[in-house]
Amino acid sequence: MHFTSEKRLDDGVLEREFTLGEIPGVLWTPASATASAPAPLILLGHPPLGLHRMYPRLAGRARHAAADGFAAATIELPGSGDRPRWAAAEQARVDLRRALEAGEPVTDEIIDALILPLVEKSVPEWQAALDALLALPEIGGPVGYSGGVISIGIRLAVVEPRIVAAGFFAGSFVPRAMFEEARRVTVPLHVLLQWDDEGNDRQAALDLFDAFGSKEKTLHANMGGHTGVPQFAGDDAARFFVRHLK
Repeated sequence: MHFTSEKRLDDGVLEREFTLGEIPGVLWTPASATASAPAPLILLGHPPLGLHRMYPRLAGRARHAAADGFAAATIELPGSGDRPRWAAAEQARVDLRRALEAGEPVTDEIIDALILPLVEKSVPEWQAALDALLALPEIGGPVGYSGGVISIGIRLAVVEPRIVAAGFFAGSFVPRAMFEEARRVTVPLHVLLQWDDEGNDRQAALDLFDAFGSKEKTLHANMGGHTGVPQFAGDDAARFFVRHLK
């Protein structure tokens, strides 16, 4: 991990950009984080729209996490931002846009082509980032995962034992194969569902929640579309991580 920039935000949070090989990322640590008092870590997931575009939202989430004493980090997803594109993913995005614009169903083939390669490529990168982050003296466990493409979160929750709690947003397409993986998820879950999400199949989201194998799982459903998440929903998620990471 190589830090490329550093700045102290007005609330005392230290924001550092880094690269991990060719993967860009950002780490936010609260002023309270020291080698003698390392901060728990939340990995901030996000959609594949690029870190520059997502930065304001990610930084806001990170600063809320820092207010609760958590470090937060994110990395650029494969095929996003300035990272190299790959043809299959680009074609899947074209097929998705065409189906949505035509008002046609999004087929399993489109969803699989769009999501499954992203999961396969990104999860090992998240694990490598976690290795590097936990090697820093001011960062400690436990670790949570929050938001982003839900299929990435499912795979991480299954294969990464250092993640002890996860907050998911039921707002992205989920391949049928991920439902079987969801049954193997056992960490506590906080799942947010926008009831009128125009880009999300509500029944599929409910079926996925039912499939999760966690003994502790909570579904928070709110009226409104994809971008209409109420402020108190974020507060509820913050309390979930305080309960499980402290």
